[in-house]
Amino acid sequence: MSESYAGKINRKLVKKRRIIEAAAGREPADLVLKNAVYVNVFANQLCTADIAVAEGLIVGMGNYSGEAEVDCAGKIVLPGFLDAHIHLESSLVSPREFVKAVLPHGTTTVVTDPHEIANVMGTDGIEYMLQATEDLPVDVRFMLPSCVPATPLDESGAVLDYRAIDSFYDHPRVQGLAEMMNFVGIIAGDGQPVEKIVAAQAHHKKIDGHAPDLRGNDLNAYIAAGVYSDHECHDLQDAVAKLERGQFIMIREGTAARNLEALVPLLCDKYSERCMFCTDDKHPSDLLEKGHIDYIVKKAIALGADPITAVKVACHNAARYFLLNNRGAIAPGYLADFVVIDNFQNFNIEKVFKKGVLMVENGAVRDFPAPEIEPYLTQRAHSTFHLGSLTAEDFMDHRPRGIIGMVDGEITTQDAGYSDRIDVEYDVLKIAVVERHKNTHHIGIGFIQGYGLKSGAVATSISHDSHNIIVVGTNEADMAAAVNRVAALNGGIVVWDGGAPVAEVPLAIAGIMSDEPLEAVNEKLEAAKERAHGLGVGRGIDPFMTLSFMALPVIPSLRITTRGVFDVTSQSYV
Repeated sequence: MSESYAGKINRKLVKKRRIIEAAAGREPADLVLKNAVYVNVFANQLCTADIAVAEGLIVGMGNYSGEAEVDCAGKIVLPGFLDAHIHLESSLVSPREFVKAVLPHGTTTVVTDPHEIANVMGTDGIEYMLQATEDLPVDVRFMLPSCVPATPLDESGAVLDYRAIDSFYDHPRVQGLAEMMNFVGIIAGDGQPVEKIVAAQAHHKKIDGHAPDLRGNDLNAYIAAGVYSDHECHDLQDAVAKLERGQFIMIREGTAARNLEALVPLLCDKYSERCMFCTDDKHPSDLLEKGHIDYIVKKAIALGADPITAVKVACHNAARYFLLNNRGAIAPGYLADFVVIDNFQNFNIEKVFKKGVLMVENGAVRDFPAPEIEPYLTQRAHSTFHLGSLTAEDFMDHRPRGIIGMVDGEITTQDAGYSDRIDVEYDVLKIAVVERHKNTHHIGIGFIQGYGLKSGAVATSISHDSHNIIVVGTNEADMAAAVNRVAALNGGIVVWDGGAPVAEVPLAIAGIMSDEPLEAVNEKLEAAKERAHGLGVGRGIDPFMTLSFMALPVIPSLRITTRGVFDVTSQSYV
């Protein structure tokens, strides 16, 4: 039987009285951090006091006693960190595994855009992620995907207009509309993207942006339409132009894109109030070897940023932007989300508290239950491949095709001419994208130069943003075999050579995430990278991340889609 309204009010009154009594010092607090030196984000300084906690909230700073007390003398206490924009799917593991990875790094809240899984499963993907993140010890907030698919050229598992996502705005953990990548459509006043902005505003929600190097009247039009932020700034000029027009800037330092060094001058009195940190994409090795938001804070301090400013950008600014008004600060009434470090120089995280509960001590994470997910959604997430078995003949086409020329150290490409055959000696390999959502048997074929593979094939179902199967190979038989193996795994990464898989990373959740622990996934991923490099892929190339972006037809110059090689600049097939 559900609790009555009167019962809920009574329970909340009891809780509120307990908070008041503990705050006033008439009752002992649940927890007190004694002798704490803490970052005061309102005074922009370090303060010293006991920090009292009751009912999961900070109730006061001063002189307090508690049922549990932790001596913090010689330490610094910070508010829990907040990642302003991330795709949880980029970690390649379940949300629970992601939380286990970031909690020791002081992250207590993240804002995710589930557009990767939504491109595979549509609204079922959004619902899956909402259920998979319920009641985790890191608060997972959502921005609804704005571009599924990313462009009309993509063949994704779903097409989501504003009507498809509208009901999700009523969910208490949905903050708004995620990165509006279709800035061209917004500027042109196209119906569908503008409809999504109007609908989000009707619900009084935030709208995040994605508009690299947009300037002048086009930038004015984009912001005037209602886009509040941007995380794509890679240089100071771009960021300042947006700040001057009222946008908030998410300074991104992730795996695929790293912009902190270029944007660290923003961490000053003039601009920092409208800045926050985000990772966008964070791969397993980065999470394990570098960390999360704590890594950005440490790096910002090392680059000369004021430590208190860096901490404030890592928590308080994003909380204010997303109207999460009870987090991001150490003050009465705020969530008792704490990070205890040794000092600003070493920045070693010793303890992490979530709502007053010690969740991490010296890197060890307290266990927590996995959220319950409806059986239908679990089954649906593990059954997303709909294509028949392929043969070498499916990849044979003797007509001349465009060559995608890779650029060292970049995910941009160049036009490298045409070819009608594979030529391993000149590093001209065949590349293809296989539609896998609706069994259309659409296979786009082209060539790529600069990948370096000398034998076999590499295939992956992480293929932005529609997550079809992308494959590159030295011969058509190995390409077909690698694709068939990816489908047999219900998704993943496969390195194929000598008639067999020599390395593979199963990704059975929608073909983009694993059911396994992060450490196990990372071990398999690193081993697969090593095998790909052993087969000739250049050491300066991430064999799978690089390949995954070759299918995204919004990055110049040439890309590969299920319909063939596409010239992004001229908007035509090659």
